[in-house]
Amino acid sequence: MSLDYSKLCDESLLYLIGRRHEAALGALYDRYNGLVFSIALEIVGDRQIANDILQDVFASVWQKADSYRVDRGQVKVWLASLARHRAIDVKRKQIRDPEGHSVDLATMDFGLTADTPDPEDTVDVALQGQRLREALNVLPPEQRQALEMAYFGGLTTKEIAERLGEPQGTIKTRIRLALLKLRQALLVNPEAQKEIP
Repeated sequence: MSLDYSKLCDESLLYLIGRRHEAALGALYDRYNGLVFSIALEIVGDRQIANDILQDVFASVWQKADSYRVDRGQVKVWLASLARHRAIDVKRKQIRDPEGHSVDLATMDFGLTADTPDPEDTVDVALQGQRLREALNVLPPEQRQALEMAYFGGLTTKEIAERLGEPQGTIKTRIRLALLKLRQALLVNPEAQKEIP
């Protein structure tokens, strides 16, 4: 008989998340994604950015579930606080840089390069491709599958959830975690990617 995560209390779900139960994270996501999204949306005023914040908050929950302490308040309040702080950070960045980017003339490419590719650039691209393949190979199978179905199969998270018989929140979490791990693997030393949980 399989465990019905949706019937567990919030504290139990966080305990299981701390022990890397993805289904527990999916259940917590299904329970509170509306709350987190609405807090983010109210602060940033943009649905796409609010959705990104939602994914960031639950990725943080995955990484920091062990840091939650029952004596500091309810899980619901903790999640609301994570959402609020993340949304405020994003809002401050929008105010500092309203266009979402800044232009540095020293790093701009004005098209003054030769038509033939630089051998160093060719090698760098090949090495990045190799690191990406290696990073994909160390992902847990369920995260890799969800990522491949979304990015290479062109499926929505809802379609993936239906095909795999999993909650949509679980699929979103798997994709987000996979992307975080890939990003970390590509930004750090290739040997360090073996340490990514």
